[in-house]
Amino acid sequence: MPDALRAVIYARFSTDMQRDASIDDQIRACTEYAHRQGLEIVDTYVDRAISGASLMRSGIQKLMRDAEARRFDVVIAHALDRLSRNQADIAGLFQRLRFADIMIETVEDGSVGEMAIALRGTMNAMQLAAIAAKTREGLRGRAIAGKSAGGISYGYDVVRQFDERGEPLRGDRTINAEEAEVVRRIFSDYTRGSSPKKIAEQLNKEGVPGPQGGKWGASTIHGNRERGTGILNNELYAGRLVWNRQRYVKDPDTGRRVSRPNPEEQWQITEVPELRIVHEDLWTAARERQGVLKSKGTDTPVWDRRRPKFLLSKLMACGCCGGGFAKVSKDAFGCSTARNKGSAVCTNMLTIKREDLEARVLDALEHNLMDPELVEAFCEAYTEERNRLLATASAGRSELEKELAKVKRDHDRLVDAIVNGIPAEQVKDRMLALDQRKKAIEAQLSQEPAASPLRIHPSMAATYRKRIGALIRGLGDAEHMPEAKEAVRALIDRIVLTPTPARDGLVIDLEGTLAALLCLATGRPLKEVNAAANTKKAPGGVHGALAMSDELVLVAGAGFEPATFRL
Repeated sequence: MPDALRAVIYARFSTDMQRDASIDDQIRACTEYAHRQGLEIVDTYVDRAISGASLMRSGIQKLMRDAEARRFDVVIAHALDRLSRNQADIAGLFQRLRFADIMIETVEDGSVGEMAIALRGTMNAMQLAAIAAKTREGLRGRAIAGKSAGGISYGYDVVRQFDERGEPLRGDRTINAEEAEVVRRIFSDYTRGSSPKKIAEQLNKEGVPGPQGGKWGASTIHGNRERGTGILNNELYAGRLVWNRQRYVKDPDTGRRVSRPNPEEQWQITEVPELRIVHEDLWTAARERQGVLKSKGTDTPVWDRRRPKFLLSKLMACGCCGGGFAKVSKDAFGCSTARNKGSAVCTNMLTIKREDLEARVLDALEHNLMDPELVEAFCEAYTEERNRLLATASAGRSELEKELAKVKRDHDRLVDAIVNGIPAEQVKDRMLALDQRKKAIEAQLSQEPAASPLRIHPSMAATYRKRIGALIRGLGDAEHMPEAKEAVRALIDRIVLTPTPARDGLVIDLEGTLAALLCLATGRPLKEVNAAANTKKAPGGVHGALAMSDELVLVAGAGFEPATFRL
């Protein structure tokens, strides 16, 4: 008899207020369901105390990676909302699993099809909205009562207490005397004329831990006055609890929450004099000084200025501390960490002119990163890695073909058994399972074409130099400059600037994005160069496979990085 379909179980509960028994109950019910259906359980995936509103969960992410590798045939969950409560996410999960010929089964509804996805997805989205509204009202009640409706601020400790039934009472806090002294010191130094940067530098020199236990930064102190962030803008220090100052919405592309300010009339302000740390006179003096610090010729605060984005912005890193390099004067870049957190964190105070850096980087992109010797080295490593992958794929295809032949033979035997007089009811379920497995294997084989011969264009380096030269010329053309800038940036992974031993200048290491460089070298369109730059790296520095044409797939093995050059 053939093997049963391979099934996996997914279980999840939402918050810390629930318990592991919920996971155990789900797994138990799913296991019993699998046994009734004649399915073989091969793995279990679990997410504990994580909301179903996002797919940013380790358990579901591992399940999807294993699904792409075809390691199972069926996913079983107690209910569809365990997989996701987000309507778009559950539809995307269903499509990806169906593409991999993997079925979804739930204990509550059985086999899940498109109709169930549409109906359940809508119901789950509505339930999620209702839960969010209920949670928000609960937080509003806490804020009105003067209790914490969010995280704990620097300068305070959580008060752990319980009611007569042993249930935790949440939202109470008390002043942390040691941290409160640091808060008062920051306000005092600031009102006496010290900048947030100087205050942070001095605190770091003295080894005073920051709010998260790390180093202090200028932004931790000045924050954003409009959003009420940063030490100097936290009204709780003045004995006023402000809630609902901003709201959060989820970015549909990244799944991350993005803050949006609320109108002031929607704020909930509660007086909590017992939590005051800073005297009103000191608080007022600090606010007055903030009101004076404006950018020249504008009403925008100094720390809120939007600096222009230059060609190499956000691509530079300090070779000493790993922090970013940013504009520190009209025409020079320097280490942000050294300037914002002080010498206790980084001592690299050297700068480099923007024009000089851009000229050296563009020259290296054009003349060094596609050196013929590097291309030859890549081709050799590529050929070896490609052949290894093809051998692995061929072996996997051979196993699938053997299994398909066995499934067909087993099916034919059951047909013969029926012809010889065995009641069809006795073998019906097995025949259905064989039919499903046969279709799954045939679909997988149709998506995995046989290995094709390797071809690499002999004039890659010449094509690259021609196209990169055109891009560089495009930087001086106002009409084509934005597109050329993005294409050039796509070729650069990182620029590391490290002081020389004599500390009389900076050594520049330019690290190119291998997939994008070779994409350009094969004459692909600019939009594919940008897409190549977004190809994610797996752990260990392995670039993901990037389809360049029917014949060419760029594969960089772990540790193989020919696109690195020291200027």
